[in-house]
Amino acid sequence: MSHNNNSKNEEIRPQGVGSRRMAFGRGTSGEKPKDFKKALGTLLRYLKPDTFGLILVIFLSVVTAVGTAIVPYFILILGNIIESAIANGNPIPIDQIITNALIAAGVIVAVVIFRYLRSFVMATITHRTLKRLRGDINTKINRLPLKYFDKQSYGDVLSRITNDVDTIGQSFNQSVTTVISSFVLMIGLIVMMFISHWQMAFVSIAVIPVSFLTIIILVKFSQKYFKRMFKSLGQMNGHIEEIYSGHEVVLAYGAQKEAANKFEEHNEELFKTSFRGNFFSGLMFPVMNFVANLALVAVSLFGALMFINSGDYYMFGIIVGFMLYVRLFTNTLPELAQVATSIQTAAAASERVFEFLGEEELISEEGKDIISLSDFKGEVEFKNVSFGYEEGNKVINNFSVKVEPGQKIAIVGPTGAGKTTIVNLLMRFYEINEGDILIDGVSIKDMTRAQVASLFAMVLQDTWIFDGTFKDNIIYAKEGVTDEDVRAAAQNAGIDHFIKSQPLGYDMLLDENTSISAGQKQLVTIARAIIENAPMLILDEATSAVDTRTEVLIQEAMDKISKGRTSFIIAHRLSTIKNTDIILVMNGGDIVEQGSHRQLMELGGRYAELYKSQFERV
Repeated sequence: MSHNNNSKNEEIRPQGVGSRRMAFGRGTSGEKPKDFKKALGTLLRYLKPDTFGLILVIFLSVVTAVGTAIVPYFILILGNIIESAIANGNPIPIDQIITNALIAAGVIVAVVIFRYLRSFVMATITHRTLKRLRGDINTKINRLPLKYFDKQSYGDVLSRITNDVDTIGQSFNQSVTTVISSFVLMIGLIVMMFISHWQMAFVSIAVIPVSFLTIIILVKFSQKYFKRMFKSLGQMNGHIEEIYSGHEVVLAYGAQKEAANKFEEHNEELFKTSFRGNFFSGLMFPVMNFVANLALVAVSLFGALMFINSGDYYMFGIIVGFMLYVRLFTNTLPELAQVATSIQTAAAASERVFEFLGEEELISEEGKDIISLSDFKGEVEFKNVSFGYEEGNKVINNFSVKVEPGQKIAIVGPTGAGKTTIVNLLMRFYEINEGDILIDGVSIKDMTRAQVASLFAMVLQDTWIFDGTFKDNIIYAKEGVTDEDVRAAAQNAGIDHFIKSQPLGYDMLLDENTSISAGQKQLVTIARAIIENAPMLILDEATSAVDTRTEVLIQEAMDKISKGRTSFIIAHRLSTIKNTDIILVMNGGDIVEQGSHRQLMELGGRYAELYKSQFERV
């Protein structure tokens, strides 16, 4: 009846320090996503509610780009007016100069205003999209089965909600406006250059092949090192989180030097990759400035030659205008290169986020009729239940037992025997592979998960205290609880005296900086279960974190609140279950013994061995 490899699967799931260590810095760790186009397509669908806003952003981007492109043309006109007057020996027409200067100034002011409006609208769209994304992720978390979190570290899920979503926002906010503006500006500048002087235009755009080749080379080198940098950053953050979480263990085993050496390895690799990546990336603007300066020299030389050959004074204004054209044109190329990198980053983050949103959900309960249990009795029956956390590897084998209303059932056995799994199945945290569980003759499959949960109050081995007062933590999600109810629950749990001894009593705020022992946290969770006042109780190692004296007090409280309630008690301390009605001894997912404490001791089997190992050890 024993299955040796079952113990490897039961409760040994990725929820500890070691499993969380790689979660930090994983957001967009430089890994190429599986499908950029699909991820970006899904992201664009999230923008549908803001279609009008996007159209407005595109319009404003086009207007600002066109405005920026025509400003040099007005300067060219001013030069032509002055040079024409000088060439013809006429007075300089101040009124025309002022008029054109005012028009140019008006265009510049309009461009600034439209850029501000564009930024405002785009920021609004971006944050609305991120809000929808985060809302969908939060909803998704509540729909995911626990088996997903067994295989995925909590830190990685948090990274998707925070790092990846923020990366999407930052990249998208910058990329959309830059792509539109830069592309329209480049087209507009080329058109204006050909309108102004087609020969000079050909000379100016001759820098395009050189510019693109330079950008491609630099981006290729920088991206290679940036990918390594993100990987190194993730490894270093994971190491720091691991060492921080297990700092006491590091100190206890004298592993400070080894931990420091490991950190230095990660830090050195991060330094090398980040330095090289930023070096090549930083070369982009200096190199582009050099290329732009070459273009300026070419424009000046060509313009000077044309003036010498033609003697046309208009060439001076054309040269000045084309200098501005070339400068604006070459400035857009590095921006487009940065956008390409930003889009890749956004796609990588999007792929991770939408991969999470696409995970298999719990079976939908929409439209399911809520079974009425108004005359609740508390009868629970497991009928031939089989279950495994992984396919083909069962940890519960054909489990059957019937619990009468009001009975206290203890489940004992070695680590990995399947004790906590039974409770997880009873609460519908996991779906049963085979068999069924009935409550008052009704299958839990026919009840909603919320209804199943409402029938139980739980005290788990791992305590959970959130940021809030003692009172908030005891009440939690229960409504209509008075201060007297809170104090009564705390008294029954044996935590009332400790709370009153604190400076603010029940109004004292509990957070990560509050000094409260693991045992005291457990007492708070027990008081929370008392407040819940559910018809059935589940106590999973509820007294594991308290001392012997406190254990006696808690046991007395549990005896009081369990009267008339069907109770399931998982315990390693066998002294806490001597008074239970039935003790189920599990091993390898099977019930190997069952009966009262006295019956099992007289049997002299596995339970008797466990009990003697605790209380008759010499």
